[in-house]
Amino acid sequence: MTEPPAPPLAVVLKGWPRLSETFIAQELKALEDRGFRFEIWSLRFPYDDRTHPIHGQVKAKVRYLPEYLYQEPFRVLRGWLRARRMQGYRAARRAWLRDLWRDRTPNRGRRWGQALVMAAEAPPEVRLHYAHFLHTPGSVARYAAMIRGAAWAVSAHAKDIWTIPDWEKREKLADCAFLVTCTGTGAAHLAALAPEPSRVSLVYHGLDLARFPEPPESRPARDGRGEPALILSVGRLVAKKGYDDLLAALSLLPEGLAWRLVHIGGGPLGPDLKEEAARRGFADRIEWRGKRDQTEVIAALREADLFVLPSKIAEDGDRDGLPNVLMEAASQRLPIVSTAVSAIPEFVEDGVQGRLVPPGAPEALAEALAEMIADVAKRTCLAAAARDRLAAEFGMEGGLDILQQRLEAALGARA
Repeated sequence: MTEPPAPPLAVVLKGWPRLSETFIAQELKALEDRGFRFEIWSLRFPYDDRTHPIHGQVKAKVRYLPEYLYQEPFRVLRGWLRARRMQGYRAARRAWLRDLWRDRTPNRGRRWGQALVMAAEAPPEVRLHYAHFLHTPGSVARYAAMIRGAAWAVSAHAKDIWTIPDWEKREKLADCAFLVTCTGTGAAHLAALAPEPSRVSLVYHGLDLARFPEPPESRPARDGRGEPALILSVGRLVAKKGYDDLLAALSLLPEGLAWRLVHIGGGPLGPDLKEEAARRGFADRIEWRGKRDQTEVIAALREADLFVLPSKIAEDGDRDGLPNVLMEAASQRLPIVSTAVSAIPEFVEDGVQGRLVPPGAPEALAEALAEMIADVAKRTCLAAAARDRLAAEFGMEGGLDILQQRLEAALGARA
């Protein structure tokens, strides 16, 4: 039996699968449902000890590039020997050397080595390299596409926009087929750097509500005066998530207010934050559950009284885009308290769909938490408004229509 031809689309990811990137899995599953065929090229091997159910629903073949070049030297050498005979090798090498002159890091060299392997091993049918994240995956997709004389495109998100230099963004925007990004703030910033602003499209990830149960009909009226109110947060324990501010805010809540906090997610700051909670005297009121799959996250959303995400801009410029977990909380009609940073106000308006406070302001965060815990009627009203806005304006299909059009146009141009 003759094997079908290789797909014309190659999707370049930093890692696959990843618990923290359900928005990518959601998109890939939806693209397959719309008839797109592709292979996944991952720059790193999985490191999570579990996956979400949606990862198993993506049928694409996964190819892993050398995570570190020294681990597969002969594969890299074979890649170079084949790539150097391809039509765009000299131009790609010049572009990489210009980048290396301005960014003299081992990571820049690793990107080139991975691109050589991808250029050499990708089937000749591949016409478009589509990367998620503008920084490392975007570089690998760009170099590999240049070597092969193919096109490349990119989906930009948060850290990858705000932590790379403007020269790199300008040059990538100048030669990519298109760029989509998931926040209005990111789209405006990138359009201002692009030679043609129309090359940039705003595409909210949105949420596939078909993958989520209907919200609970009602929730317990826990207002902190008897049974403790259950506060939930889901996010990586890294600086931009602001969990140090959350602990400070919890220490400022009124003494008579009963509460418990459940946190879901892993991250390098876990030990420090647990130590800080113990120092503040309320370690016994916090449950650190670590990494959990989406089934367990949804169950926690349905059990909680309040969702909090105290995002802020980290010292290195890293920040959230529009965290999908806020939309997931809204899907279960769970009241939201967050911060007015990055694109969060594009979904939640303070006092309308939830409460927003300034980032890095524990006093304001404590005030909002205390208000929402005590006022059950208000938080119920705000949660209903967030659910309505999610269904009306942040569904997945509208963004996918735009992405489909741009992918089809780029593939057609290279047919």
